[in-house]
Amino acid sequence: MAQSKKLVAGTTLSARNPLRMLHILTLLSTASLASIANPAFAQSKAQDDTGLGDIIVTATRNSEALSKVPASITAVAGDDLGAGGIKDVASLASAIPNLSVGDQFGVNRIFIRGIGLTSIDLGADGGVAFLQDGAQIARPAAQLSGFYDLERVEVLRGPQGTLYGRGATAGAINLITKRPTDELDGYAQLTYGNYNALSVEGAVGGPIAGEKILARVSGKYDRRDGYGINEFTGKDIDDRDAYALRGALLFKAGETVNILVSGEVFHEKDSNYAFHYFGPTVAPENQLGAILGGKSILSVAAAAGKTANLRNIYSDQEPLNERDGQSVTGTIEWTPGDWNLKSISSYHKFKRFNRDDLDASDANLFGQNNYDENSKTFSQEFVGSYSSDKFDAIIGGMYFNEKLFGSVRVPLTNLGVLFGVPANTFDEANYLQQGTVTIDAIGLYAQGSYAVSDKFKVTLGGRYSHENRDGVGSFDFLGSVSTDKKKGWSAFTPTLTLNYQATDSTLLYGSVTRGFKSGVINVGSRNDVINPEFVWSYELGVKTSALDNRLQANVAGFYMDYSDLQVGFVDATSVVTTVNAASARNFGLEAELRAKPAPGLTIELFGTYLNAKYKQFDSGDYRQDFQVVSLAGNRLSNAPEWSFRAGADYDILINGSGKLNLRADINWQDRVYFTEFNNADATQAPYALINAGVKYTPDNGMWSIDLWGRNLSDELVVTNNIITAPLFNSVRVGSVAPPQTYGVTLGVKF
Repeated sequence: MAQSKKLVAGTTLSARNPLRMLHILTLLSTASLASIANPAFAQSKAQDDTGLGDIIVTATRNSEALSKVPASITAVAGDDLGAGGIKDVASLASAIPNLSVGDQFGVNRIFIRGIGLTSIDLGADGGVAFLQDGAQIARPAAQLSGFYDLERVEVLRGPQGTLYGRGATAGAINLITKRPTDELDGYAQLTYGNYNALSVEGAVGGPIAGEKILARVSGKYDRRDGYGINEFTGKDIDDRDAYALRGALLFKAGETVNILVSGEVFHEKDSNYAFHYFGPTVAPENQLGAILGGKSILSVAAAAGKTANLRNIYSDQEPLNERDGQSVTGTIEWTPGDWNLKSISSYHKFKRFNRDDLDASDANLFGQNNYDENSKTFSQEFVGSYSSDKFDAIIGGMYFNEKLFGSVRVPLTNLGVLFGVPANTFDEANYLQQGTVTIDAIGLYAQGSYAVSDKFKVTLGGRYSHENRDGVGSFDFLGSVSTDKKKGWSAFTPTLTLNYQATDSTLLYGSVTRGFKSGVINVGSRNDVINPEFVWSYELGVKTSALDNRLQANVAGFYMDYSDLQVGFVDATSVVTTVNAASARNFGLEAELRAKPAPGLTIELFGTYLNAKYKQFDSGDYRQDFQVVSLAGNRLSNAPEWSFRAGADYDILINGSGKLNLRADINWQDRVYFTEFNNADATQAPYALINAGVKYTPDNGMWSIDLWGRNLSDELVVTNNIITAPLFNSVRVGSVAPPQTYGVTLGVKF
């Protein structure tokens, strides 16, 4: 049964009261803050007296120290990933400046610097390239798995038109899995938490044929009860029941040749990703549902004199979620002399089915939304990199193919009530949008860096991209029409970066980059072909460290000029539509600070300012009978003006026993809007999330126990909100972030 701190009137406290574990966590968090306030104590108990470390990243297609990369990149190491920390794609937002993540109907919606996936139609692509081990995962819904046994996660902010190409107008995210090792090693973790949550994760790897063949096998099983319930049926919603398995073989074919082959499977079947009802917009509450005697979560609560719990729903339709994925990736790496040559081949297959209730009531009112998606992709990329004292170069080419089938089916049950005919007149008919889109894309790119002096370097690069899309399908809404269409686009996206190593510890840089996101043909949509979107991005930054690397600071300022930005919404005819907004501009500032003021104590801070607004955009306003209005000056969706994070991590030695790690962080985000109209009925007010934990590890490091809690103040946070069809009075439905969660994780390493 779902739990939450936000009580519905009339419920008992005992059913909602946190367990004693939460009280322990609160005390430990207080102790952590007290330790931070007492540096003398920290020095007497600390483990070591070293400065902050650097991390090697491969985001620029070369292995480089993060502090030396002239770009806005954040890397999260594998030790910071897990149940009590960053446990999935959504929780990345707590560690990455100007990153916002939400889901809609099980679709990953990532925004960086205010740009991301705004369309809700079949076949829509995001503005953030999402990769695993260098291979692109194209479907946003397929990006919600695979978050286990990772070496690190790298996030590049800003357009990545040269090195990543398609779909990277906002940035890129690369999940890097752990490779097989020369020696036997592995780990196992068992987590149990509230909502009866159980997670089992582990991996084992090592040599299987001398030093020539290495292997690694990893997996994760994840289940929990629902974060809410369907009050009409009493069943859980937003629960989870999923597993994933990954296997990898590394062949050392010689001193300079490595071949890595990995395969992965994923399965989930549950009632996750429910449509939550947030209330009416232009019409009174539940007006259409009332025709058939329908009730919603709001009307039921109001009739009982209660406050509705928006984590719950009241619906005749149970949310259904089933998804399966398989993938194989092969990487061949050859390092002759100063060159590194790499081939990355990848095949991904992904299938999902989701069902939710668009009318958000217990009435069987032409609102059952059935969503199918079936994608098969193949990609091949060749990358060559050369490095010398004065000159570095990268040259590459890629091919990408996707065949995407999709359908949206809404049975028109009881639609007759709108036309004054018997309610069941159209019961055998459907709103049916279905078809196939085939995508073929190529990219050729080159980039070179020349050291003009010991301190000054110039980087110049460019990419030629071409993409064809061919859609075959039909659209049926009381009359069928063909949606066949095809089109291709080409683009050149250059980049120029100047970086100056002022001192060994201070890097200054400036860059100009162009980004390109292909045009779109939505599956089975009567929508016109959507043109590509382009962006010019200008960035200045500094990376510096001081006090023997006990203090690290990164500051970046950026300005981005967008044209033909792709925006999606439901139009006056109750059909999902995507258009090209005329133009937008985003500018802002990002500041990151890491400090080690005392041995064992690490403090992390970041703050961002983002001004993201449309320069020119005219669209029909659903609040004014879809009269066309100017949206110039309105903020872009999912673009908070301000955001901040403060975190502390403190290690205390327990003499002769082990180490106690105390940690706490708070993340604050300013108001965001979910539509281009910046209306008060589709927004999330500013909020703060508080996380904390304590972990004990003995001296031998072979096992650990971790008590953790996330969203300790139990904030109700809306992560996405769409305005549904006029047929349903444009009511608001969407998704909510997880409530207060806490648990214990037992870990073993070998």
